[in-house]
Amino acid sequence: MVILDLQNIYDIIAVNDNGNELIAEFDAPQTNGDFIHMHVKLSLHPDPFLSNVYNLCLGPVDENGSIDDKIRLKHQDVSKVLSTAIFVAYYFLNDRQDSIIGLDGSDDIRANLYHSMFILNRELMSDFFVCVGVDWYVKLLRNKIDVERDEQEKPLFKPIIEPFDYSRDRKQLYGYYMFSLK
Repeated sequence: MVILDLQNIYDIIAVNDNGNELIAEFDAPQTNGDFIHMHVKLSLHPDPFLSNVYNLCLGPVDENGSIDDKIRLKHQDVSKVLSTAIFVAYYFLNDRQDSIIGLDGSDDIRANLYHSMFILNRELMSDFFVCVGVDWYVKLLRNKIDVERDEQEKPLFKPIIEPFDYSRDRKQLYGYYMFSLK
């Protein structure tokens, strides 16, 4: 269970904000007593249908220098880790008030985590943010032969953006979770 508290976060060790992207770093203790050096990266989402959306990526840096957001970690305090990430997003949004933060439910485990986080923290999230959920669709059989495609001939998936539905259960997870400042 994730309970967010924006006043109970890990110390931010470093912040690099180049105007287009922000990376914040902190150390998170693990259940085995080790510390993992975590990075929160906010970078522009590549989908042209999601303008001004910055994807939040969270994890340690891998051997290639990229943030590994797929790694399975055993944090001592998952709530504090996610509170730290949401705090960084809040800080980011205060400087870019027309922007939106997105969390990718790239697999069922992550989508469940984000879905639960939004539901369990509805009051806190709604005090600071406007929360929305995003599903995706591709227009099937556009011309009775094929699906709608982009310039590179890849199927064109478009977002369906709606206010976050707090009655939506875990069988109906969103593909992407977004929030902006109130």
